Amino acid sequence: MKEVNLTEVKDQLSHYVREAAKEDIVIMRHGKPAGILIGFESEDDWFDYKLETDPRFAARIAAARQSIRSGLGVRLEEFDKAVLDEE
Repeated sequence: MKEVNLTEVKDQLSHYVREAAKEDIVIMRHGKPAGILIGFESEDDWFDYKLETDPRFAARIAAARQSIRSGLGVRLEEFDKAVLDEE
């Protein structure tokens, strides 16, 4: 993770957008972190980021994990075995 002053980012935004595709850029204002610039190498990376930061997705994952802890889920190994047995 790279730290860059806000004035430098403003002066060279295109450069730092390209750099952010390789590593996150922490934007510093008066020597303190003020924000972060996150870049994406592809549209897939953008989609993954949106998914990972969507609170609805996080809620679905939490609900699924709770179902598994409650015994309502099926282990992947059991599912694979059931599918193979049907063939």
